[in-house]
Formats: sequence, C-alpha cells, structure tokens
Amino acid sequence: MMIRLGVLCMILILAGCSLHDPIKVELSVTPPPEYLENQEVGEQGLSVDQWWLVFNDERLNLLMTELFAQNLEMTQAIARLEQVEAAFRITRSAQSPALVGGASQGRSNQPGLHDDFIGDSQQLSLAASYELDLWGKLAAQSQAAELELSASRQDVETLYLGLSARLTDLYFLAVEQRSQLALTEQSIASFADTATRVENRYNLGLVPAVDMYQARQNLTGAQAARYLFEARLAEAEHAMAVLIGRYPERSPDGSLEQLPSAPDLFATGIPASLISQRPDLQAALQRVEAADAGVAAAIADRFPSISLSGGYGSLRQDVTAGLIKGEFWSLLGNLALPIVDGGRRRAEVERQEAALREAVANYQQKVLSAFQEVEDALVNNFATEQRVERLAETAQATGATMRLSTDRYLAGLVDYLPVLTAQRTDFDVSSRLLAAQRQLLADRISLARSLGGAWMQDKVNSRLQVNKDKK
Repeated sequence: MMIRLGVLCMILILAGCSLHDPIKVELSVTPPPEYLENQEVGEQGLSVDQWWLVFNDERLNLLMTELFAQNLEMTQAIARLEQVEAAFRITRSAQSPALVGGASQGRSNQPGLHDDFIGDSQQLSLAASYELDLWGKLAAQSQAAELELSASRQDVETLYLGLSARLTDLYFLAVEQRSQLALTEQSIASFADTATRVENRYNLGLVPAVDMYQARQNLTGAQAARYLFEARLAEAEHAMAVLIGRYPERSPDGSLEQLPSAPDLFATGIPASLISQRPDLQAALQRVEAADAGVAAAIADRFPSISLSGGYGSLRQDVTAGLIKGEFWSLLGNLALPIVDGGRRRAEVERQEAALREAVANYQQKVLSAFQEVEDALVNNFATEQRVERLAETAQATGATMRLSTDRYLAGLVDYLPVLTAQRTDFDVSSRLLAAQRQLLADRISLARSLGGAWMQDKVNSRLQVNKDKK
C-alpha cells in the first residue's frame, strides 16, 4: 500500500514539472532605427490601409470587390483554412472525456442437454473514457494545432495582400498598353503624313528615292509596334478576368486610357514595426511556436500515460430458465509505460527538434527578405521618379527636334536623315516615358505590398462569415 502511494505521489510531483521550456525566438540581426533608403518619408507618407483607394479609380475599386468575392485562389485558401480549423477541433477533442452510448437487442436459440436454450435480450449502456494529461502532451498537441490554425489564417491574409497587388498591377499595365496604342496611332498618322509629303517631293524630283523608302520604313515600323501593344493589352485584360474568376475577356469600351499620376509614397514607419505588419512574418513566427509545441508533445510522449474508462448500463434477458435483469457498471484505470520501442520516441523528439531549428531559420530568413523588399521598393520608387522626370524632359526635347527637323527638310534646308532619326527617337522616348510612368505605379504597389497592413483581417472575417451563413 505504501509503495503504491509513493508511486502515485511521484507521478503527481513529476506532472507538476515542466518537461520542455519554450524557446525565445530572436532575430539574427537587429533592425536599424530607420530604413536605409527611406529618404525622409517615414510617417509622413500615405496610409497602407486599403492602399488602392489612393488612386481614386472607381472601376479599380469595383474590380477589387469582385476579386475578393470571386477569386478561385482565395476560395481554395479559405477552404484550406476551414480544413485546418476542423483539424484543430479534432486535436483539441482529445483533451475532453469521450462518452459513447450503445443499445442492443437480440434473440438467440442454442441447443441444450434437454431443451433448446431460447432467449431475448436487451441492453442499454454508456461508456466513458478519459486520458489524464499528466505531462502536457495533449495540451501541447492542441497548442500546436491552434498555432497552425492562426498561421494558416495569416497565410490567407498574405494571399489577400498579394492578389490586390497583382490585380492593380495588371490594371495599370492594361492602361499603359492603351496609352501606348494611342501614342502609336498618333505616330502612325504623323509618319503617314510625312511619308505622303516625301513621296510628293520625290514625284516632283526634289528628293532622292532613298528619302521615300526611309519615310515608309518609319511608318511600317510604327505599324508593326502596334500589334505588340495590342497583344500585351489583350494578355493583361485576359489575366485580370481570370484573376476575378471570369472566362478570359476584353475590357469594355470606356476603360481608362491614360495613366494617373503616381500618388505620394506610403508611410514606412520603422523597420521593427514591419514584423507585426506583415502577415507572412507572423505566420512564420507562429509556425516556430507550433514546432516548439511539437517538441514538447514528443518529449511528453516518452513518459507514462494514464487513462480512465468506465461503463454503466442495464440488461434484460428473457431466457427459458426465467427472466434476468439488472444494472451493470465497470471502472478501469490503465497505465502505459514505454519501455522498449526501438528508439522510436527518442527519434521523434530529435525530428521535432530539427523541425524547430528549420522553422526558426525560415522565420529569420523571411524577416531579412521582408526588410530587403521594403528597401528595394524604396530605392526603386526614388530611382523611377528621377527616371520619369528625365524622360519627360527628353520627350519635350525630342518632340521639338522632330518638328524643327521636319520643317527644315520640307523647306529643303537639310536631307531626310535628321528627320528619320528625330521621328524614331521621339517615338521611342515617348514610349519609354509611358513605360516608366507605369513602372512608377508598379513601384508604389510593390511598396504597399511589402509594408503589409491590417486591412486583410476584416476581409478574412467577412469571407468566413459568408461561408458559415451558407451552411
């Protein structure tokens, strides 16, 4: 009796001890007080909350609403999240007692020494079972599942952020291609007019044939470029349609044909705040904590487990010899002590510890990559701003050069080569300016995506609520 009491006391004392101390995750580098490429933006910029609204484009806002409601990648992500939530409830249920009810009714006929044994029987029963979580194994498994659920939710928020950036980027890519088409049509009309004038002068014997062929060369070159812009426009519009869950289609007439001015830069804050703003970083951190809980569960699995089970019911059996009826019950305690398992449990602990080290390194790498994305986005924004300004100045100069050289050629003061060069250069610079203006918008979008935000949380809640309402 004293030995059994001593064993019980030892078990209870050990159960109160922590088998695994949770790790404290630290960054591999210390974030600086401000971004290297910040250039005095900091808190003075625009808010990243629903950042696409800064473009003041109603059509873009409507497309974004459709995207969040109809995108099939998002539908898959929400379904995966619901699966993880169900898996968490399954894991958590192991911490609660299980109760099973049963009922049976039967009739039997068995041969006996003198007469056949005939009987009817009815039985009602309840069976309960419960595992004592002495070492915290079940609690650690539930914690790991709950953290994985939270990380999966952050994955969905990351997808919302990425999809909004993809749609906006495609939207302005399509606008740029329409602007490029308009520029090309304008250039084709100008080149055609010049080619007609040169051909008239050739027919009058005023210029050599080479001038006429060079004029046609400029015209056909611009006409060839038109098909490239048409194809790129179609691709962008097809991609937008598929992104919002439609069959590939073209945008209707009246779509935006001129790129808007780039908005101000978004407020970057300090680098240390980026970790809480980026859902992908939060997901990586929660998976570190989940892996740590997995280590705790594996360690606890090496210790004895105690489970309790019991049953209660009533029995009625009407047999040839008479009626038997009454109640029955049982109570059982079970102790399972791992002794020899071929090293399986030790190997599981080592596997979980290695998975934890991997998760920590993955988190640290993602943090560094996130800092890099913001720094890259900032430097690209500033560089593209300067490039747009220089190209705008160049476009003014090339336009003036083209007009002057054309006038001087038609006046017979110069040959056609300066006109040919000026037309090509003006068209090329104007096209590059449009591309740079669209790139500046893309850089703004990239900065907003790299900074993260909290607006995605409401979107996830709304989508989950819609799914619950449909059930």
